[in-house]
Amino acid sequence: MSTSKQLRTAHVLVWTAGVVGILHAAASLYWAVGGQWLAATAGQWALDLSVEAPVATKVALGFIALLKFLAAIIPLAVAYGRLSGARFWRSISWVGGILLIAYGGLNTILGAVVLAGLITPDGGYDRAALMGHALLWNPLFFIWGAALILSLWFSRHDRRRSRV
Repeated sequence: MSTSKQLRTAHVLVWTAGVVGILHAAASLYWAVGGQWLAATAGQWALDLSVEAPVATKVALGFIALLKFLAAIIPLAVAYGRLSGARFWRSISWVGGILLIAYGGLNTILGAVVLAGLITPDGGYDRAALMGHALLWNPLFFIWGAALILSLWFSRHDRRRSRV
């Protein structure tokens, strides 16, 4: 694959990662400001906590949304030379991408196994939350991480980035 084609592929992938990360951040921000759509997919414990400690829950969700948003846009900024310290941020992105793949992939598989009835957890489980995690949130974490790692792989020899 030519270098220019690799760079185009890397850009498509980093945009994919960014959009998925921003979607995750948007959901957290939406819940932070009091939205309820898909809140049950986070788990009954989260719904209970939002009633028991509404201010703390909103602050925590706002902070989580900010972290997700930064994790989504920093690789984009680095890919387009808009942020200094590219080597540092790429290293952080490699670690983050691997963690997203591991967390999202493992939890998607485990959730699917439980939903399929192959494993029955002691004490039961929150079906709505497990469905949300197995079918939506964790696959999105996996896609985010996979797209990020692949974008880093395809852009590893981008000489223009090394001048940043």
